[in-house]
Amino acid sequence: MRINETIIRETEEFVTSLIKNETPEKYSYHTLDHTIDVVKNAVFIGTKENLSEDEMSILRVAAWFHDVGYIKTYKGHEKESAAMAAKFLEHQDVDENIRTEVKESIMATTLPQNARSLVAKVLCDADFMHFGQDNYFEQSEKLRQEQKNAGVRRLERIEFDRESLKLFEEHNWHTVFCNKNLDETKQKNIEILKERIAKRATKAKMKAAKSKSYSRGVASMFKLTARNQINLSHIADNKSNILISLNGIIISLALATLVSKFKQEPVIIGPTIIFILFSLSTIVLAILSTRPNISSGKFTREDIKQQKVNLIFFGNFYNMDLEEYEWAVAEMINDDPYLYSTLTKDQYSLGKVLAKKYQLLRWAYNVFMAGLVISVGAFLFVFI
Repeated sequence: MRINETIIRETEEFVTSLIKNETPEKYSYHTLDHTIDVVKNAVFIGTKENLSEDEMSILRVAAWFHDVGYIKTYKGHEKESAAMAAKFLEHQDVDENIRTEVKESIMATTLPQNARSLVAKVLCDADFMHFGQDNYFEQSEKLRQEQKNAGVRRLERIEFDRESLKLFEEHNWHTVFCNKNLDETKQKNIEILKERIAKRATKAKMKAAKSKSYSRGVASMFKLTARNQINLSHIADNKSNILISLNGIIISLALATLVSKFKQEPVIIGPTIIFILFSLSTIVLAILSTRPNISSGKFTREDIKQQKVNLIFFGNFYNMDLEEYEWAVAEMINDDPYLYSTLTKDQYSLGKVLAKKYQLLRWAYNVFMAGLVISVGAFLFVFI
C-alpha cells in the first residue's frame, strides 16, 4: 500500500500524541512545535523542488517521525525514530520499499548528514532550515538550554557558539532552493556568530585578568575573617565550658556540704538557695551560648536563581539530594557575583552567630558575678 492522506493524518495524530505525552519537560528545543516547523519546512521546500505526490507523502511521514526517538534516547535518536516509523507504517500495511525510503530519509539526518534521495535531501534541509533564518540564535539558545537541562552537555555560551560555528562550517545545503535562497542569511548568521565569539572571548580575558588582580586579596580577606571568627568562637566555647564546669562543681559542693546543715543552721537555707539558683542560671546561659541552631536544610531551584541560598553552610543543604546540590554549586561557581555574595553572606551569618554567642556569654558572666556578690552578701548578713 502507498502512503495516502489517511495514513498521513493518522501519522500526525500518533506523533502529536506521542510527543505531547512522553517528551520530557526539560526539552525546550525538540518539542512538538519543532516537529511541526520541520514538517512545514519540508512541505515548503519539497514543493519548490517539485517532488511528486508519492515523494511528498513519504517526506511528510518522515518529517513527522524524524525526532520522535528523543523520547527514548538523546544520542542516536535517529535510529529509534526510523524504527518507530517503520513499525507504525507496517501496521498500516505500507509497502516495504516505501517503509525503507522513510527510514533512510530519517537516518540521513544523522550528523554528518548523508542524503542520497531527493526526499532525504529535502528533509535534511528542512531540519536545518533555521541555519538560514533570522531566528537561528533564538533556536540555538533553546537547544543549549535543553542540552544543559537534560545533562547531555553543560556548555557555556561561548563554548556552545564555537561548536555551532564548527557545525555551520561543516554544513552544506542539499537542495537547489535552500542553496539559492537561504545561504545568504546563513552566511550572515556565521558572521554574527564569529562576532559573538570574539566579543565573549575578549570579555572572558578581561574578566580573567580582573579576577587575577584582586582574587588573591579577596581570598586572603575571606580566609583571615573566617579564621578570626572561628578563633573567637573557640574562645567563647572554652569560656562557656569553664562556666559550666565551675558552676557544676559549685552546685555539687553546695548540695554535699551546705544542704546537709540546713537542720542545724536554718539561717543558711536562703543564702544557699540564692547561690544555687544563680549558679544554675549561669549554667543555662552558658549552655544556650554553645547550643547549635540548624535550619531545614532544603532549598529550591528558584532560590538558587534568585541567589538567596548560602551553599557554604551545611545547614542549608544537608537534606538535599546530591544531584540538586551539585547543580546548585555549579551555578554558584560559574557566577562570580553569586560566589562572592555567598562568601559575604557566610561571613555575615558567622558574625551574627558569634555576636549572639558572646551576648549570652556576657549575660552568663554577669549572672555569675552577681550571684557571687549577692550570695556572699546573704551569708554575711545572716552570720553578722
